[in-house]
Amino acid sequence: MYLFGKVTVIPQVPERINRLEELAYNLWWSWHTEALKLFKTIDPDLWENCQKNPIKFINNVEQSKLEVAANNEDFLSQYDLILSKFDSYMNDTNTWFKTTYPKKSKDKIAYFSAEYGLDESFPVYSGGLGILSGDHCKSASDLGLPFVAVGLLYKQGYFNQRINKEGWQEASYTELDISELPIKPVLTKSGEELVINIDFPGRVVFARVWQVNIGRIKLYMLDTNVESNSQYDRDITARLYGGDQEMRIQQEIFLGIGGLKVLKAIGIKPTVYHMNEGHSAFICIELIKNLIQEKQISFDSAKEIVSSCTVFTTHTPVPAGIDIFPVALMDKYFGSYWNQMGISRHEFMELGMSQANEAGQSFNMGVLALKIAGKKNGVSKLHGEVSRNIFRDVWPLVPEEEVPISHVTNGVHTLTWLDSDLKELYDEYLPTDWEMNISSAKTWKAIDKIPNRKLWELHRHNKAKLFEMARRNIKEQMERNGEQPGEIMKVDNMLNPDVLTIGFARRFATYKRANLIFRDLERIKRILSNADMPVQIIFAGKAHPADRPGQEIIKNIYDISRMPEFRGKVILLENYNMNVARYLLHGVDIWMNNPRRPLEASGTSGQKAAINGAINFSILDGWWIEGYKNNSGWAIGKNEYYSSLNHQDNVDSDSIYTTLEKQIIPLYYTTDINGVPNDWVEKMKASIKVVAPEFSTERMLKDYTNDFYIPQMERYNSVTQDSFAKINDLCTWKDYISQNWDNIHINPINLTAYENNPICVNQSISPACLVYLGNIDPKDVDVEVYYGKISDDGELRESASCPMKLAQKNGDMYEYKSEIVMKNGGNYGFTYRVVPKNSMLINKQDMGLVKWVL
Repeated sequence: MYLFGKVTVIPQVPERINRLEELAYNLWWSWHTEALKLFKTIDPDLWENCQKNPIKFINNVEQSKLEVAANNEDFLSQYDLILSKFDSYMNDTNTWFKTTYPKKSKDKIAYFSAEYGLDESFPVYSGGLGILSGDHCKSASDLGLPFVAVGLLYKQGYFNQRINKEGWQEASYTELDISELPIKPVLTKSGEELVINIDFPGRVVFARVWQVNIGRIKLYMLDTNVESNSQYDRDITARLYGGDQEMRIQQEIFLGIGGLKVLKAIGIKPTVYHMNEGHSAFICIELIKNLIQEKQISFDSAKEIVSSCTVFTTHTPVPAGIDIFPVALMDKYFGSYWNQMGISRHEFMELGMSQANEAGQSFNMGVLALKIAGKKNGVSKLHGEVSRNIFRDVWPLVPEEEVPISHVTNGVHTLTWLDSDLKELYDEYLPTDWEMNISSAKTWKAIDKIPNRKLWELHRHNKAKLFEMARRNIKEQMERNGEQPGEIMKVDNMLNPDVLTIGFARRFATYKRANLIFRDLERIKRILSNADMPVQIIFAGKAHPADRPGQEIIKNIYDISRMPEFRGKVILLENYNMNVARYLLHGVDIWMNNPRRPLEASGTSGQKAAINGAINFSILDGWWIEGYKNNSGWAIGKNEYYSSLNHQDNVDSDSIYTTLEKQIIPLYYTTDINGVPNDWVEKMKASIKVVAPEFSTERMLKDYTNDFYIPQMERYNSVTQDSFAKINDLCTWKDYISQNWDNIHINPINLTAYENNPICVNQSISPACLVYLGNIDPKDVDVEVYYGKISDDGELRESASCPMKLAQKNGDMYEYKSEIVMKNGGNYGFTYRVVPKNSMLINKQDMGLVKWVL
């Protein structure tokens, strides 16, 4: 056990059960919770006092308790069973990846993220991004991907939230005890702790490297809290998303550049680098620089190679959600880079700038990743559309719908978030191999076999556990705030298990509109206070310490919860984290989400709730626009955009009230003679059948592997052969095309004949044009007709492109023709364009060059 160079004495585990520590130091237990029962069996009271933390438990358990366990036949039988299952998992040679891609086992995927939500006992995450990263790693392990992850170890983690007696959020930070975390230092061959360093202006900063075992994969975390650093530098990795812009750029340099140094020091040579958000995008710059220096190649060639091995996932639905650094900071920390890369300062800065980039005064990490990464994606179908819109200035000549950003919809790691009792019920009724086939819709059809009464009784049991936790949370809050004992005692009568319970828990950013349901206080009061069909709502969530508007929403909900007419019906829990989330996800009846569309990139909390039997009631945004089908839940509002935010809030809040009054509440309270709401339970089952397979990280990782990782592996392995001959040829070709591109011009032949007359259904049209290519060979371009319906604002909608064939050459002009059968009638607009064509282009819009009719 290591603690910054010091040794912590722990009990001597008896030989017969000496693998308990090995089990504790592998987060496999975080999604195989039967393993945790081993620790609980040894000392149930200590287990609870240690907040169900295996490492802390091992450090503090009495030697005598270990000896008793080592001589207990029942315990040993369970111990052997768990270790057998663990060994079988770790040594499995028949994983999905190995059977699907047997020739790719030597390729390695390196995944970089600023935060990882792996377990509540390891609090180095703030919210959705970190939870997604943790789930990504676990499914990478389950599927057997050749995968390694990189992050930062924040010794103070994210903040703890307290709500004071006025209802304001207060933030505090707790220093993590390294000896209680499932991490160990990475050691060099000589047995010393691995330390890497980075040159900062006027000094060298060092970082220790920690290893986290997540099933079959490893996560390496950098930590600048080492004695050789100044106190300022020791704090670089102190807090997640803390500090000013200079602290943030230092963190992101360590995440990206430092992460690459860690992998090199360990001897890991990835084929693919996956940047989860733009925090790690300095990877791109460092990889290019290293290639130039090590292989003696040009900047353009190095950039092409790096594009061939990088993947970038954006999670933000708004430009402001991406880190942007002042050019002065870039000069300070990267002033030596452009000379080493053989480019000018202007060319270097342009890597992080787009047309809309504040007059060249800032460097955008998202733009950097988008310009370099060969594969890029949003995290839901709608978010892919939103991303193409907000980043269209990176490709100014390209139509928005063709901006090369695709999507992979987020999912959740099912076994991490599934209630353990519900898992046992699934084990009883689902196919025996269901855990290996989570993303198969066929697996989940067996949900219908579960008796309604059995599923409902288990749900009520989880609801009761949620209410116990909620009462403890509220009492602790009230006691700390000095409330009267009589008021605190009233908490015991709050939360009725027979009452329809809505859960709303997430980050309290303003766009998530946590208090939207209170827009009409009188109407929601009537809904909650209906004596025959009452409703109660539980809220939980943190606002960033710098987000005053978000904190004001917390204050508003707190004040409402204290009103006599809402007391006991509106509950606000504090210090939302993975532990609180589990109780809510397992116990609420309705999971409500009402962000301002289209600002929810994906969201995954509703997916976690659904697999536990809660039914989603959500805005058609993020993942829910894909998940709302086949009786899976309810929609809030309409699938449309609004010019007025006030009008949008009115429409959406009215939808909440009306849907509750007319659909949700009556369905919940319609029961049989045994008190079972059968139609409600059938909707629970329908929700599970839709959400469980389609929105799992098993499906998500298969999508990433099939569509991103494998194509990039194949491209990288191809272009790095023969001394980069293919890349050198591509760069020469691109340079030639770029130099001659402006000489191209297009003369339409018959556009007006189609533009001035409505098109009929199935009408055949024959667009044609003359193209001057100058020195460019026709084989190096595609000539296309681009068309779409003309909207009221004169823009083209439902646009499409159709390739044209070279018909003949007329002097220095090439004539192109096409035949199109129009499937739909209406008023259409037409134009022509030329785009570069080369089988080595990573996508159609790789060069961002499009020549349009002037």
